[in-house]
Amino acid sequence: MAAVWSLLMLLSSFFVARGVEDKHSNGTIGLGYSLSPLTPPTSLASPSGRFAFGFYSQGNGFSIGVWLEGNRKTDNKVVWTANRDDPPLHATATLTLNEKGLLLSCGVSGENKVIFYPNDSAVSVFSASMLDSGNFVLYSTVNHTIWESFEHPTDTLLGGQATTQSLISCSSENDHSSGRFLLGFLQLINNTDSSIYLEINSRFVTEVSYNENTTTTSNDGIVHSASLDVDGNFRLYTHQFDPSGGFRTSRVSRALKDSCEIIGFCGINSYCTFNDDRAYCACLPGTDFIDPQRNTLGCKRNYNEAHCKGGKDNIPLYNITPLQNIEWTTGIFYSEEVMSMSACSQTCLEDCNCEAAKFSDGVCRKQKLPLWHLRRRQGVSSTVFLKMGIRSLEADDGTVSHELKPQIKRKDPTLKILLLTFSLVACSCALLAISGVFIFKFRVLRYKRLLEIGNLGLTGELTLTSFSYNELKRATNGFKEELGKGSFGAVYKGSLNRGRNLIAVKRLEKLVEEGEREFQAEMRAIGRAHHKNLVRLLGYCAEDSKRVLVYEYMGNGSLADLLFKSRQRPDWDERTRIALDVARGILYLHEECETPIIHCDIKPQNILMDDYWRAKISDFGLAKLLMGDHTRTFTVVRGTRG
Repeated sequence: MAAVWSLLMLLSSFFVARGVEDKHSNGTIGLGYSLSPLTPPTSLASPSGRFAFGFYSQGNGFSIGVWLEGNRKTDNKVVWTANRDDPPLHATATLTLNEKGLLLSCGVSGENKVIFYPNDSAVSVFSASMLDSGNFVLYSTVNHTIWESFEHPTDTLLGGQATTQSLISCSSENDHSSGRFLLGFLQLINNTDSSIYLEINSRFVTEVSYNENTTTTSNDGIVHSASLDVDGNFRLYTHQFDPSGGFRTSRVSRALKDSCEIIGFCGINSYCTFNDDRAYCACLPGTDFIDPQRNTLGCKRNYNEAHCKGGKDNIPLYNITPLQNIEWTTGIFYSEEVMSMSACSQTCLEDCNCEAAKFSDGVCRKQKLPLWHLRRRQGVSSTVFLKMGIRSLEADDGTVSHELKPQIKRKDPTLKILLLTFSLVACSCALLAISGVFIFKFRVLRYKRLLEIGNLGLTGELTLTSFSYNELKRATNGFKEELGKGSFGAVYKGSLNRGRNLIAVKRLEKLVEEGEREFQAEMRAIGRAHHKNLVRLLGYCAEDSKRVLVYEYMGNGSLADLLFKSRQRPDWDERTRIALDVARGILYLHEECETPIIHCDIKPQNILMDDYWRAKISDFGLAKLLMGDHTRTFTVVRGTRG
């Protein structure tokens, strides 16, 4: 296995120690110098022209960074990005050097902020340079370095750059925001051997060592870099420049030959297979890829979770699938007991908390999903037992690889059940015919009742899905799991399409005049509004006196829970981002809707967080719609205290 530290030693040996460079070469700028994305100058080149600092295209806008300069813009290789997790900048943005640092003017938004500045606010900036080492630096009036990009690495190290900071991979080849993998220097042992750890969410680590006997020579025509790539592997590259100014990139070495050793490479509920010098990710039985286009993000269940004790008439809803040749080293087990393999399988099936079990050396270890860092390897002595819905097992039969194919064990039906089944066949046929007639009449009448809902005045205004009350009752398992409660009703968790799509169902329990007004106000307001910072209304139910609204499911709860109940509260950067999300939603309601909407009830309990921690405004029961010629409205005090 290649060694991370040896790569760092190789990288350093390619360069002479970084000395004092000419700070007044053509790579130096003074106060008042500006860059912009489209109007020259757009970048500042180093004296040799190999590196440049400035604006580069990313996504639907621009980012600020340092790159290796090729013959064409498409040949450039970005080695450092400033504020990498900020949204792309508009084409009207500008970057200006002043005494405080580099001032970024965001153009359309009108926001101005200093993005690079000295730690000591009393020190004034005098000049800035793009050095041939790839380091962008700020200088004081006495030519002392007071800020440098080398002290704030992103995913790449260059020759002579310190390794005391962590590297974080990019999200993808074209998206330089923070990705899933982190590389951090941990410790030195006796000054001769070191340990480098690859970390995922500060939780899982894998250790690799190095051999410092490897040597190499330097070449003035070559630039060396080491990157924590998007797949989590740490690689050393050479960039050979030719006389025309272009360069050719070659991979010299990598920390891990087998990418399956990278913890988190394949995401949750999936396993990794290394074959023909490549790593492949596959889903465990009963799961599908979260994103089929990016199979390293992991997998999710493809069946609806049910009560583990059995369904109607005590028919089992789950079965145990044994998986062979699976290596599993990062389990978070809540139970470890000595028992036989068959007992391990049976106890996991009967234990409602057990969703997977590992049997090895006579010990049964149990845990819940998700599973992490599984890999397929021949000759593994342990056996993994996976609890799955029986329907999912039947659907997956024939699609799972031969090495992992589930072995479904079913009890043979007893003679009594067989005799009873055959004796009821004739009666069943007659009952089905009679039932069919009644069901047909019932559905025709129900359809007519749904058509009569036109008196609500909503049919011509909205294009939402109309659900029956029984459909929503089944989707919520009888309105079983309550998410929250408001003035006129409660919100329940539900699912559609056999559990693949989660929904939130709001049932109005007190259908008095005020409740009916809230129902229609919420339908008219959010039914015509579509924005990424508004909770989306999917459909409704209006049968007789029943009024139900169906929303997209927000997996991370409300802002109130995040601020006041969560153990890990958001930092100020996160709070600022959440506040901006809410502001964008309010701006859309007030100024960008065809009919302006006044929410009237903005509070932390009505700000929900989706799976990606994006803030969305919800609960439009008190909303007011303004006519085109109105600029204000009046309302009485309503709602709940927030």
